Amino acid sequence: MTSITPIKGDLLIAEPAIIGDVSFNRSIVLLADHTEEGSIGFILNKPLEYTIGDLIPDVKASFKVYNGGPVEQDNLYFIHKVPELIPESIEISLGIFWGGDFNKVAELITNNVINEKDIRFFLGYSGWNSNQLENELKANSWLVSKNVYKKDIIEKDYASFWKEKMLELGGEYSIWSNAPEDPNYN
Repeated sequence: MTSITPIKGDLLIAEPAIIGDVSFNRSIVLLADHTEEGSIGFILNKPLEYTIGDLIPDVKASFKVYNGGPVEQDNLYFIHKVPELIPESIEISLGIFWGGDFNKVAELITNNVINEKDIRFFLGYSGWNSNQLENELKANSWLVSKNVYKKDIIEKDYASFWKEKMLELGGEYSIWSNAPEDPNYN
């Protein structure tokens, strides 16, 4: 399940030990890029109270918007699995793409050509400077997992995702799967 060196397209699973970290507690992050210069990812399982229509009134849709991470939370980002429809997309891996022509995205949504199973929106992103992620991995803040869902990761149920990963890891992680998010409720 876990590997030592992450690559673009892998998932970062927050270790139970990072309780109290407002941004990353029980997070699953898709690594959109990982190089010697640093890493960029999007938290997949932290929905916000907003829809795309709330943020961009011209886009008449109620697609959920997620907290992508603590960096640049005033910017909207998106991942998708329809590069043939969205020009200027950048492949992450396994049929998942990042960004592209937002005007085209708005048009596709308005014309009901794409739906929430094709695209996921984020406010902000998760970012790490050179060696920062490696240091966090050494400090046991994250587990690295291959993305076995491939492009279908966009459709993954966010509510039970972290718990599901804890159960897959088994052993001591299984115990954490049912622990309350705030240990003071124990």
